[in-house]
Amino acid sequence: MQSTNLIVLSQIEIETFLVEGRLERLRELIAPCRVVDAESFTDASWLELLKEANPKILVAGWKTKPLPANACAEIAPALKYICYLPGSIRKLVPRELIEQGVTVTNWSSSISRTVAECALLLSLACMRRVAYWSHQMHDQGGWKDVKTVTQSLFDRRVGIHGFGAVAKALLPLLRPFTDKISTYTEGVPESVFKEYGIRQETSLERLFAENDVVIELEALTPEREKIVDEKLLRSIPAGGAFVNVARGALVDEDALFRVAQEGRLQVGLDVYTVEPLPADHPFRGCRNIVLLPHLGGPSTDRRRDAADHSLENLRRFQSGEPVLQPITLEIYDRST
Repeated sequence: MQSTNLIVLSQIEIETFLVEGRLERLRELIAPCRVVDAESFTDASWLELLKEANPKILVAGWKTKPLPANACAEIAPALKYICYLPGSIRKLVPRELIEQGVTVTNWSSSISRTVAECALLLSLACMRRVAYWSHQMHDQGGWKDVKTVTQSLFDRRVGIHGFGAVAKALLPLLRPFTDKISTYTEGVPESVFKEYGIRQETSLERLFAENDVVIELEALTPEREKIVDEKLLRSIPAGGAFVNVARGALVDEDALFRVAQEGRLQVGLDVYTVEPLPADHPFRGCRNIVLLPHLGGPSTDRRRDAADHSLENLRRFQSGEPVLQPITLEIYDRST
C-alpha cells in the first residue's frame, strides 16, 4: 500500500507555528505529503483519510481528530511517527500506539523559556499587586495614597517547587533580581543542583515557610494532587506570593482562595483544576489574585520555537537518528 505523509493542521496553526518558510521546509522533509485542514473532517472522513493516505508520518495539532487505538493494526499500518506540534498528546494518541512502537513527540522543552517568562511576569505582578491596582484604576477611579504599600522582587527569597526544564529556564530570569533562590523536588541528583548553582531545601515545608515568593513548577502525578494544601500556603510569610504555572490540580484551590481572600498572600495563577475557569469561580473578582487564562505556554509569536523543535525531530527521524525528547510510556502516564 502506497504511503503519503500527512500534515493535519488548522489554518491558524499553520499561520502561527509554520511561519517564515517553515511550512515549505516541513513539506520538503516529509515528501511525499499532503497538507489538509484539520477542521474539515467528520469522524468518519478522518478515518477514511488515514486509510487512504496510510502515512508513515503524521504531523498534527490541536484541531487534529483523535487517532483510534487500532490505527496501526487496521487503518494505517505504515504509521511510525506522530509529530505533535503542541503539548498534551493524550486526546490525540491512545497509549496503545506507543506500546506498539509508534514514535511520538510534542513541543516538550522548546516552550520552557516562555513558561518561565510567564512565571516571572506573575511574580512581579504579585509583588506590585497588579490585580488590585488594575481594578482600582479601571473601575474605581483609584489612586495611591500615603498608606499604599508596594513591594519589589529585588532581594526577595524565591522558592521553586520542582526542578524540570521550566525551572532551569527560570533561573537566569530571576537572577537579575535575587540570588536567594532555592528549590525542592524529589528524585533529582544533588549534582544537578550544584550544576545550576541552586540550593536544595530539605523539605517542601521549608520551601514554603522560608521564601517570600513560591513558584509552583512541579510535575503533576496522582500522589501530588492537592499537595499544596492550606498549611503550606499559610506558612508563606505574610505579604508573600504563590505563583502557579504548572498544573491547577497540584493545589487545594478552595484553601488557596480562603488564604488569598484574607489578604495575607498575593497569588498569580495561569492554570486551574477545571479549564476554562468557570465564569462563577470565586477566584474571579478576588483582588489578591492575578489571573491569566493558561497563557504560559508559547506566546503566539513564539509558537515557531515549537515548530523548530518538530522540524529538527522530523529531520532526525528521516535520517534514522534518535528523536529529541520522545513521549515514552512513563511520560504519557504522568501527562495530563
